[in-house]
Amino acid sequence: MTPSSEPVVIVGGGQSGLAAAHAALSSGLRPVVLEAGAAPVGSWPDYYDSLTLFSPARYSALPGMAFNGGDPDRYPTRDDAVAYLRRYAGSLDAEIRTGARVTAVHPRPSGGYLVRTDNGDEIAAAGIVAASGSFGNPYLPVLPGQDTYAGEVRHVAHYRRPEPYVGKRVLVVGAGNSAVQVAYELAPHARVTLATRAPIQFLPQRIRGRDLHHWLRVTGADLLPRAVLTRLVRHAAVLDTGVYRDAITSGQLTRRDMFTAFTADGVIWADGTHEAVDAVLFATGYRPNLDYLAPLSTLDNGMPRHIAGVSTTHRGLVYLGLEFQRSFSSNTLRGVGRDASHVVAALPGGETGGSWRRRPSMKRSPVRR
Repeated sequence: MTPSSEPVVIVGGGQSGLAAAHAALSSGLRPVVLEAGAAPVGSWPDYYDSLTLFSPARYSALPGMAFNGGDPDRYPTRDDAVAYLRRYAGSLDAEIRTGARVTAVHPRPSGGYLVRTDNGDEIAAAGIVAASGSFGNPYLPVLPGQDTYAGEVRHVAHYRRPEPYVGKRVLVVGAGNSAVQVAYELAPHARVTLATRAPIQFLPQRIRGRDLHHWLRVTGADLLPRAVLTRLVRHAAVLDTGVYRDAITSGQLTRRDMFTAFTADGVIWADGTHEAVDAVLFATGYRPNLDYLAPLSTLDNGMPRHIAGVSTTHRGLVYLGLEFQRSFSSNTLRGVGRDASHVVAALPGGETGGSWRRRPSMKRSPVRR
């Protein structure tokens, strides 16, 4: 049973942290959400300007609140998602502290945890939900010659808009949604090549007039367990209405096998040829952003040891928003709510509701800055 004086601390106030707060309130727990940024919207404001969700609004909501008004079949923009998360945070009767970056989580000899933040706060916690996502930890591979390359090398986490690349020769590395979407946006402004290790795999965005996410839901494929998914999804796949495939077929976008090395002014392609390029954008994914858990010795090369989001090393420690944590949609707006309910049940007091019996309410949240 969780003492009322000791909350469950949720690290991260984005979609995962807010879903965790809703689930904690539903279980009678008292959550305290710690968000490093200035608002409880996670990393959404930092994504590239043209980003749109890959799922329609009707499938993109967190538990307890529909997505912002409008056509439920539209694909919300980055700014739509930010506005939705602000509204969702304001609806929760939970303590949300912004500008509070967690620097360390320590075990306490008596049980539970001590959470330290960069502004000097220390919070005794009965349980921890690590919901800090991965956007703050982009994966940037290092290739031979990269340190001598004079052009621009950056991860797409730091890409915003095409204007800085007008007239330039640009390579985009990656075969997933972000790589193809950014390359397609750049193509009218720059000479762009997609560099991938395998041909790009496409999934149709619409089937028989309905969005793919409709079929994922009605068939139950959205709920396939992680073990099944990792066998089925061996390569990144790009959701496409046909425009991306057509761009490659028509030559508007070029795809080549991944280059093997950098030179001072460009790259060496897999066939041994050299090409001068101005910029290389890596869309090579992210890794969990969990350095603050280092005092617990629970990470294995930066990756958490868990089963379906529940730590296998520490009682009262759970994770939320990990890719393929429990299903295909675990790290998305539309899927994180299911996982939140699952992991919160594993927290101290989560099975019975502990000494807190409140339900989620539509009151304004006391956001602290």
